Amino acid sequence: MITRRNFCAFAAGAALIRPASLLAASPEGTAALRARAERALALHAARIEHADIIGIVDFAAPSRQPRFHVVELATGRTVTMLVSHGRGSDPAHSGWLHSFSNQPGSKASSDGAYLTGPIYEGRHGRSRRLIGLDDSNSNAEMRGLVIHAADYVSLAMAATAGKIGRSEGCLAVAPADRDKLLDLLGPGRLIYAGRA
Repeated sequence: MITRRNFCAFAAGAALIRPASLLAASPEGTAALRARAERALALHAARIEHADIIGIVDFAAPSRQPRFHVVELATGRTVTMLVSHGRGSDPAHSGWLHSFSNQPGSKASSDGAYLTGPIYEGRHGRSRRLIGLDDSNSNAEMRGLVIHAADYVSLAMAATAGKIGRSEGCLAVAPADRDKLLDLLGPGRLIYAGRA
């Protein structure tokens, strides 16, 4: 069970930002994306077991910027980290997401609301399954979209290359962030991915 202490402990080891800082980066865009996430939380309430913490992936930001925001709704406390997008969403590897796709084999990111599923051990080690809740990401399970760690996601790479690597549509995070993130989100929570 996630408690305020768990959230604070995770925040101590990650890039903690206050809600005002989150909004300052892209005031209209981030606020609009959070509003869409909160609408999705209400729309899918019957499937969301825990509504205390949500994840918001702001794909309007370039991959070199931390754009996976984990928000504790009661306090507004926010943790942010790097996250990849799919190679099919950025074929030229510019570091910017250009398009979404829900098609199998597209290797692209899909937008919309996701339900966090169970943890499993896979090719990338400890990972968490994602269940698409919208028409735009309904193939997430069939496509094997998950949260996992990848060596191609790091602050050092973002600083030197100006971008991080691309996944095949999964939400890949830095190895140092993976376990804390998987435990913090847990199963039965909402992640909303999109562009404002």
